[in-house]
Amino acid sequence: MSLDLETSTGRPLAASLDAPGILQVLPSMNGGGVERGTVDVAAAIVQAGWRAIVASAGGPMVRELLRAGATHVTLPVDTRSPFARGRNARLLMDVAREHSVSLVHARSRAPAWAARAATKKLGLPFVTTFHGYYSHGNPLKRYYNSVMTKGDAVIAISRFISEHIRKVYKVTDGRVVTIPRGVDSVLFDPAGVGPHRIARLAKAWRLPDGAPVIMLPGRLTRWKGHTVLLEALPQMARRDFVCVIVGSTGGRERYKRELERVVAQRKLESMVRFVDHESDMAAAYMLADVVVSASTDPEAFGRVTAEAQAMGRPVVATSHGGTMETVVPGETGWLVPPGDATLLAQALEQALGLSAPAREFLARKARAHILRNFSLEGMCGATLDVYRRLLGESVRY
Repeated sequence: MSLDLETSTGRPLAASLDAPGILQVLPSMNGGGVERGTVDVAAAIVQAGWRAIVASAGGPMVRELLRAGATHVTLPVDTRSPFARGRNARLLMDVAREHSVSLVHARSRAPAWAARAATKKLGLPFVTTFHGYYSHGNPLKRYYNSVMTKGDAVIAISRFISEHIRKVYKVTDGRVVTIPRGVDSVLFDPAGVGPHRIARLAKAWRLPDGAPVIMLPGRLTRWKGHTVLLEALPQMARRDFVCVIVGSTGGRERYKRELERVVAQRKLESMVRFVDHESDMAAAYMLADVVVSASTDPEAFGRVTAEAQAMGRPVVATSHGGTMETVVPGETGWLVPPGDATLLAQALEQALGLSAPAREFLARKARAHILRNFSLEGMCGATLDVYRRLLGESVRY
């Protein structure tokens, strides 16, 4: 190929070229739920004695891949241009041959089109993970999305997404397997977060001592429901709280300015903080008295609510999508209708009004619920089982 490719390899692997090589393909390693799942599965592949290869356009999380012992190949698979699919398919074929790839796992639509073409030509098993509730209002959009249903196995990250695939894309032949996202019980463990980490964030966020903290984590995009939360805050009887909105703009500066205007109009300047992307989310959750997911569109899974519960924090989330599976109403948190600022305000009042014993009881129940049903080990084990089933007799590990 005329395009130079950059390959980065982690620590030397014990696995030989006879071991299965699993190639995961995604647009970038810039941070987010898809990237986190890629790193977690790559680490599990290496721990199983296999070889983990990841192709993406690169990003900060490549370092985590390398620490896990994976190999990263930088490819321009982040482009959505249909004219680039043929080129990227050829590049992926080169990577598959060079690294003796046994199976390809695509995690996003644009690279999935190229990966599917490459696997068909090479005769390799093809796995997809349906990570999102993609908009599907017109036939062209549904066709573009449909590549995520073309795997020999199609992983749905929640029962909600599994039903969505069957209903919208008419996949009823048994290829869909539901594997919920997993939460790292070591990373998200309240006992593992030292006071110095919490104090650092409290200072950086300018939090007044003793003020209850309402936190909404998530990138600044309209469907995450920031305006619903900002409409709910003035409806609360108490005014002693601080609301922290944590998330990168991702280039959406106009939307952030819109939110800042809403804050000013409702005279919430002293109560609301905007914080850019925070890498230490475990400490961030520990600062929160209640964690909010106000998404107006359904969450495919609801990573924020799952992580917050693992940290023993009360959660208030919207009652649709994958969040319906991660939150137990009245036991581990509250569910309110999407877009309903009044009921959101009432749920926030209840969460902030919990007594110390009630808060402790909820914390224990919420963490146990997540560890029992949404563990990282369970997610990785089930994913490797999908690989084993497709590889069949060729797997000797």
